[in-house]
Amino acid sequence: MSIWTRIAEALSALAGGEPLSVVFDRLRGASAPEQSVGFTIAVLALGAKMAKADGTVTRDEVTAFRRIFTFPEGEEAHAARVFNLARQDVAGFDAYARKIARLFNPEGRRICADDHHVLVDILEALFQIAIADGSYHPGEDAFLRHVAEEFGLDEACFRIVRSRLVDGAPRDPYDVLGLPHGASKAEARRAWKQLVRDTHPDVMSARGVPPEALKLAERRLQLINEAWRQISAREAA
Repeated sequence: MSIWTRIAEALSALAGGEPLSVVFDRLRGASAPEQSVGFTIAVLALGAKMAKADGTVTRDEVTAFRRIFTFPEGEEAHAARVFNLARQDVAGFDAYARKIARLFNPEGRRICADDHHVLVDILEALFQIAIADGSYHPGEDAFLRHVAEEFGLDEACFRIVRSRLVDGAPRDPYDVLGLPHGASKAEARRAWKQLVRDTHPDVMSARGVPPEALKLAERRLQLINEAWRQISAREAA
């Protein structure tokens, strides 16, 4: 059974008039396949909310979903329904973010970038949607910062994710690797190797990232490798 079939079943379970956000409550404590459903619905739903953060929904932002998710023939309607239900829901994006946080972080602990948590993956996917139209709007920055706070991600985590994905954002190679500026070359090498391992598709799948969303790791890996190249070049100079 494909993830999109499971999403269709989750949507069909909604009683008349129930908002999409109810799905997140029903998925709490669910097994791994249903957690994958939760991940995909979360990105689509928050993406729909964020698409209006800069005042307009562009074709590029819609296309970004197709870069993150692979829609089998005939399944696009399920994704479109999630997108439209989220846009129509009167609940604000902060309410969605809180429900998603309870789904993937029920203990409510603080999360940093080094945790490689599924909520960090969701934030990265949202960043990719935000920059899909070639710009990064202040409204999108405020939206994503608020989502990160609701997720329980610390400020450093938000800055690291932004630096990895947004062109023109302050990007320090030590930040990209999640290191303090005084870190040694050996520490940087260890951090780089760990991040490369953690970005492997098998590892991301184990964190609950569905196969449809593994494309979001490609740019992250490029920037991680570039950060290590810069640090090793500085140390060699």
